[in-house]
Order: sequence, then C-alpha cells, then structure tokens
Amino acid sequence: MKILSWNINGLISFVENQSYREIEKIDADVICFQETRTRRRMTAVSGYCHYFNPCEKDGLHGTLTMTKTEPLNVIYGIGVKELDAEGRVLTVEFPTLFVVNCYVPRAESLERHEFRRKFDDALQSFVKNLLDKGKQVILCGDFNVLRTEIDIYPENEREHYALQGIISDERSNLENLMEIGFVDAFRFKYPKEKNSYTFWSNRRYKRKENRGWRLDYFFVSKNAVEAIKEVKHLTEIYGSDHAPILLELENFYSDDDLAEIWNKKNFGRISKSINASRSRKKFPKN
Repeated sequence: MKILSWNINGLISFVENQSYREIEKIDADVICFQETRTRRRMTAVSGYCHYFNPCEKDGLHGTLTMTKTEPLNVIYGIGVKELDAEGRVLTVEFPTLFVVNCYVPRAESLERHEFRRKFDDALQSFVKNLLDKGKQVILCGDFNVLRTEIDIYPENEREHYALQGIISDERSNLENLMEIGFVDAFRFKYPKEKNSYTFWSNRRYKRKENRGWRLDYFFVSKNAVEAIKEVKHLTEIYGSDHAPILLELENFYSDDDLAEIWNKKNFGRISKSINASRSRKKFPKN
C-alpha cells in the first residue's frame, strides 16, 4: 500500500501546471494534499475518489484526500467548529485503517499561536479517539514544526532559532503524539539521517542547495509499525515549496483481519474494498 502526502501550495496552479503527471506515475492508493487554497472542486489526479475539505474563506488553507478505493467513511474536521473552519483535517476510514490528512496552522502571531495551541490539543484528542478504536492510524501532512535540530539546515537554525516551529512548545506538542501511540515513520527507518528536508524557502536558491526544513511527516500508530516498508522524500518532484513524501506499507491487511471485518460490517460496502485490496496486494484466494 502506498500513501502520498504533499503540501501543493494551491490546487488551481497544481492542475494548471500539470503537476499531477508526476504523481500519476507513483500509483499511490491514497493521496493527501494540503494547502489547496480554493473552494473549487476539480479533478486533481484522475482515477481517484476526491474528498474536499476547503477553508470557509476562499484562497486559504484547505485539504484534499484522494483514494483509489471508496472508503467506508469520511470525517471532515476534528469536531471543533472554530478550528474546522479552515479545512485543515480530513480523515478517510478503511476496513482496518484510518488515514488522517492534516495541515497544521503556523503560529505567526500571538493570536495564531493560541489558535495553534488549541488546534494541537484538539488534534491529539481526535487521533487518540481513533487509536482507541483499534485500527491502524496513519497521520500525515504539513505540521509546520521541526522535531529536532537534525531536521533543519544549520544555517537556517542560526538565522531563525527563536521563531515558532523551531524552538517552542509546538515541538513538545508534536512529541505528545509519540507518547499517545505514534511513531515518526521517517525517523523509524532513518534515525540519524541528515539533510533530509521537505520544505525550502524560495529565496537564495535554498532548494537547489538543499538548505531546508523537515516539516512534513508520516506518523504511524504502533500497531502498524511492522508494516512500514519505506518512507521517501520525493525531492526530485517540483511544483511547490514542499516536496511530496511517500509511505509504503507491506502485508498491511491479513486474511484473518479482513475475515473478521467482513463478519462485523456491511457486506455491500466492505466487499468492494476487500476485493480491491486483494487485487492490488495479490492475496491468496480462499
């Protein structure tokens, strides 16, 4: 199973510039876009079900999740009206899996810092509730925060050490996700790898010289860690100031898991998802 996440910095320009061509080659099962910045509903990548959660104010924020297989359920937001107005969280549910697409706000002022604090708390409560359901949970997106100093080009740290997202309580809030049951998938695979960034400023050729930040993550619930096959930063794909990130999972669904779900859920809705999973993963037929 492949899940791709990307802050595309504008859906309209993404489509107009045909940035989808590079994404089509990846053939991901789930695609999560952040910062769509439009209320227009348009096909981003053909062959997928599209689920939009736009910001109430056109031109800002917003998320889009695309799936090859129709999910069992789609959850818009995290259940807090003032936080959900910007369209920052979109969740799709499958037989054994939740995929949470998240675009965490930046703390650019005291007012937005308070908004960010409330958002972090509410997001943690939301995903904790998903974990309690017993399914695997994949939380991905642009979190606008660094975990450690290894996640930033040293020059940027010297220049911006006091800025929000580099040294702040936001980093502590991110670590709280680890405490409630998530694993940083990239650091699980590559605990000490340096110079692995997902965002670059447009100034001074910073992307060309790889002077960046790691702001985009896959957080995987502990009951799915063994399924992690690969985590990639697709830095060769342009079209935004962020790079797409890709999570590959293997042996994600077992026949026993699917059989149990089949017995508990509605046959009509589940059968389509199971058949699609078998087709892609070549499970043995009974």
